[in-house]
Amino acid sequence: MKISEYDFKLPQEFIAQYPSEQRDHSRLMVLHRASGKIEHRIFYQIIDYLEKGDALVINQTRIFPARLFGKLENRDSKIEILLLRKIEEDQWEILVKPGRKAGIGQKIIFDQNRLSCEILDKSPAGGRIVKFSHDADFFQIVHQIGVIPLPPYIKRDPEKVDSKRYQTVYAKEIGAVAGPTAGFHFTDELLKKIEDKGVIIIPIVLHVGLGTFRPIKVDNPSEHRMESEHYKIGRTAAERIIKVRQSRGRIFATGTSVVRTLEAVATKQGILKPGEGWTDIFIYPPYEFKLVDAILTNFHLPKSTLLLLVSAFADRDLILRAYKVAMKEKYRFYSYGDAMLII
Repeated sequence: MKISEYDFKLPQEFIAQYPSEQRDHSRLMVLHRASGKIEHRIFYQIIDYLEKGDALVINQTRIFPARLFGKLENRDSKIEILLLRKIEEDQWEILVKPGRKAGIGQKIIFDQNRLSCEILDKSPAGGRIVKFSHDADFFQIVHQIGVIPLPPYIKRDPEKVDSKRYQTVYAKEIGAVAGPTAGFHFTDELLKKIEDKGVIIIPIVLHVGLGTFRPIKVDNPSEHRMESEHYKIGRTAAERIIKVRQSRGRIFATGTSVVRTLEAVATKQGILKPGEGWTDIFIYPPYEFKLVDAILTNFHLPKSTLLLLVSAFADRDLILRAYKVAMKEKYRFYSYGDAMLII
């Protein structure tokens, strides 16, 4: 397997720069794995593919404004950081630019010293390990001065619309620096209709990090290493998922973040235990899925870990053929783009 086998050319105009006017009015491509059949629907019609007794598993992580702008102490050098993950109380792994100015022992000041951090060490991923000092609740300050970290393929600065739409309607637990984008299409009203149909909606948490979106820079994807992300599966969630499986209901995973969480924790027999921890699971062909029966996802970047994941679920040739159809039919790609249901 070579990463070049997962490449395709996507014209810039197919990359969505803004969300659709209504969340559940995005387009929905339905890809049937067994037959290769492709259907073109509107997202709210996803309810037609869910049946009583199925489970819709969602990721309740909440994205926070993780981009912060400051300056080095006693210097005018401007510094931008991106909060990646919390290591322990007030200690974080961050990305910083310009990195050459951020040496160990230096201090970065934010918002007139309401918030500051000292650089303790370099991280294995090329970032920094820092310890923060603050005069109020950490996340309260961050929400006041931070900026939503939109993906680099959205070629504009964050706007007011992003604070609401670059977030799921069910976002709850703060911790993600990148969006679980498949969930962006749901509305409260649509979720209520799905629940009324007898589908069990089950929340779990995976705090999506930038590692999910980092490009694969090696020819052999098996040599690529993912960065760890924190997950949490509650006891009730685990018990409900197991009950659905025992009742022969299907597990619909909302996004690749849910897929990776469930597959990282499930046993070969499809048993799921509650708990929390860190996972760096990387799913690529060939892979035998233990728990997931259907995946709701968006359209992904070429040569990405996410494209490999869906190719492991539905076959590379089928996925790439579906992507060609999507371009022909002018679907919108990536975070603010349209959706695909692989069933």
